[in-house]
Amino acid sequence: MTDLSETILKKYQIRRTKKQKTEFIELLKDNYPDLQIEEGGFLNNRNIVVGDVDKADVIITAHYDTCAILPIPNFVMPRNILVDFLYNILLIVFFFLPIVLFFLIVSQFFDSFTVNIMYNIVSPIYFILLMYLLLVGKPNKHTANDNTSGVITLCELMANMTPEEKGKTAFVFFDNEENGLFGSMFFAKLHKNILKEKLIINIDCVSDGDDFLVVANKQARLAYEDKIKKAMTSGDKKKISVVKSGTTYYPSDQMNFPKSIAVAAFRKSPLGLYLGRIHTHRDVIFDYENITFIVDKIRSFIKQL
Repeated sequence: MTDLSETILKKYQIRRTKKQKTEFIELLKDNYPDLQIEEGGFLNNRNIVVGDVDKADVIITAHYDTCAILPIPNFVMPRNILVDFLYNILLIVFFFLPIVLFFLIVSQFFDSFTVNIMYNIVSPIYFILLMYLLLVGKPNKHTANDNTSGVITLCELMANMTPEEKGKTAFVFFDNEENGLFGSMFFAKLHKNILKEKLIINIDCVSDGDDFLVVANKQARLAYEDKIKKAMTSGDKKKISVVKSGTTYYPSDQMNFPKSIAVAAFRKSPLGLYLGRIHTHRDVIFDYENITFIVDKIRSFIKQL
């Protein structure tokens, strides 16, 4: 692992506030003097671009912003949509259960008129506090998988690529993925005319699990499916599968682009592959073998272009 990657893992896992993001940007500037900052859009995104987006055949991306810490993990089961949906319903119930219980209790002691007044006062306050917890709350100190692993994958790619491979590639570190994919949305709008023909490879959560999915949308499969399968589906300890975005739900920045694939690592359960731990203090698993595995696969793909 390069010195830069080790520094990011040890000292720059928190990239939540404007100050923390600025410190991370300055670190990258020291290592990539030619990087560009594309700033704008909703929430004033600051996307970090290394390389020439206009000339690149492939744009490799990862979000660098990190999340607020939550009491329960953001759970993703991309190949079992029903379980994934039910978990998100339970998540909504979990967050709104306190206020429901509160009003069930107070309704036993106050008349309906008083309860209605309390509802009109307490509910907006609770909703604001909930949004604060989700969007502006205390930064998670542990982001090894989400998405320090993606950031380090990009850095390791740039350190290991040949000049010829780099000439075919540009790298983008997206801002504000955790707040609603706004950084990639801004990038897609800014480069709308050229992105129709560019392949986006988005790296998000690749250091916790031995089973990888390469989630490809229709346009990516039409243009590159044979090359993607040839380069990425072989493995020894790690298993990697190319799947369709239409049958696999993986919510990340690649969803904002017309020709894209997402790469992520998962653990295995009886109900299917899943992504857990993230958005909590338990996001500490960083398997560097996963990083080298994906770096090799992406380089193999780029060599075919």
